[in-house]
Amino acid sequence: MPKMKVAIFVEPGRIVLDEKPIPDVGPLDALLRITTTTICGTDIHILKGEYPVARGLTIGHEPVGIIEKLGSAVKGYREGQRVIAGAISPSGYSEACLCGCHSQDGAGTKHGWKPLGGWRFGNTIDGAQAEYLLVPDAMTNLAPVPDGLTDEQVLMCPDILSTGFSGAESARIRIGDTVAVFAQGPIGLCATAGARLMGATSIFAVESLPERMEVARRMGADHVIDFTKVDPVDEIMNLTDGRGVDVAIEALGRQETFEGALRVLRPAGTLSSLGVYSGDLKIPLGAFWAGIGDLKIVTTLCPGGKERMRRLMGAVVSGRVDTRPLVTHRFKLDQIEEAYDLFAHQRDGVLKVAITP
Repeated sequence: MPKMKVAIFVEPGRIVLDEKPIPDVGPLDALLRITTTTICGTDIHILKGEYPVARGLTIGHEPVGIIEKLGSAVKGYREGQRVIAGAISPSGYSEACLCGCHSQDGAGTKHGWKPLGGWRFGNTIDGAQAEYLLVPDAMTNLAPVPDGLTDEQVLMCPDILSTGFSGAESARIRIGDTVAVFAQGPIGLCATAGARLMGATSIFAVESLPERMEVARRMGADHVIDFTKVDPVDEIMNLTDGRGVDVAIEALGRQETFEGALRVLRPAGTLSSLGVYSGDLKIPLGAFWAGIGDLKIVTTLCPGGKERMRRLMGAVVSGRVDTRPLVTHRFKLDQIEEAYDLFAHQRDGVLKVAITP
């Protein structure tokens, strides 16, 4: 049986390059030959054992590739076509999907809902850090890449761009809103871009790394606050004359950034949480206004499916967002362990890495 190279989770602290058979294709599936993929912060949670997955699972959920083989029932696509698939790959037919909640897809369950059920690649099925990827429910998930776009121009669409934008969308940012984005990693940078696209006219980005602070300005931040030099809560409250912001987006998944986001909200403001947390959160009573400040806290797992991917690539085609500055390092699949080491330890100014065959 033909084999392919894959990055597999062995145990906490170890993701290694190995081999697996190239998957067979079922009637509704598509087999992609991966041309570019990347490593996500969630993959680092898996590496550290903070998010549990099965040992031996192929990791990764951000595929750009070419259709190698189509299932017998798949219509509307052709072999050799360039496509992406979202990190969230819903079935399209569960109760959750039909309610528009693709990320919580419960296909196969009695009631049709499953927490995080739409996240399959690198979570419940083999993922994209491999030479080939089997995409289930291909007609729901494959989005053709527009002519003229490079792999790196669409590489952030499957997850990072979708997640960052969803933080702005879930908060229902309006034209003229004031927004704070805590942490300017890849997701926070895309949240900053999303807030600008949705009409925010004053965006505060909280970060300390100079290279990320510079990219934040390019993504649309009006004020970039270095939390190592000033207290970001005090600074944002001063800059808003004590009013606070309409929306605060938490994009790191830590107690201190969550609490900071809560403390800068005006009454009846919205905290939009995108972080993946590895421990319990505490809500300070004062910042929560004893529970009667009309605050809203919303959480979001990035939307997926082919229509979401089409819309995101449309934003790229239009020139309204450019995520190419996020790709700071490039590796071959054979160097995946080296890429993980760099990314996990956040060395050399890394934002995102591009992994190619």
